[in-house]
Amino acid sequence: VKVDKERQMVVLEEEFQNISPEELKMELPERQPRFVVYSYKYQHEDGRVSYPLCFIFSSPVGCKPEQQMMYAGSKNRLVQTAELTKVFEIRTTDDLTETWLREKLSFFR
Repeated sequence: VKVDKERQMVVLEEEFQNISPEELKMELPERQPRFVVYSYKYQHEDGRVSYPLCFIFSSPVGCKPEQQMMYAGSKNRLVQTAELTKVFEIRTTDDLTETWLREKLSFFR
């Protein structure tokens, strides 16, 4: 999901199915912010499986300040409107790994 500056709205840029966190990070621009809404298959230690909906704000170091401000200003409204509760931020696309995501989700048992 990206912010369309000209139309002043958040728009769906691309949609993927059956993509791992590592594959997803390859799709993210390294120098532009993006919002990611990601349904992750989470295998709990007790054997249960859930599909938490995660909101990931990718705001890489080196983005133009104007872009960062547009995304930061849109983030809270988008999270509230979509009623997302698992909200995370990454500052480099390299951070988006399955290990990182599992660690973040472990706080939401």
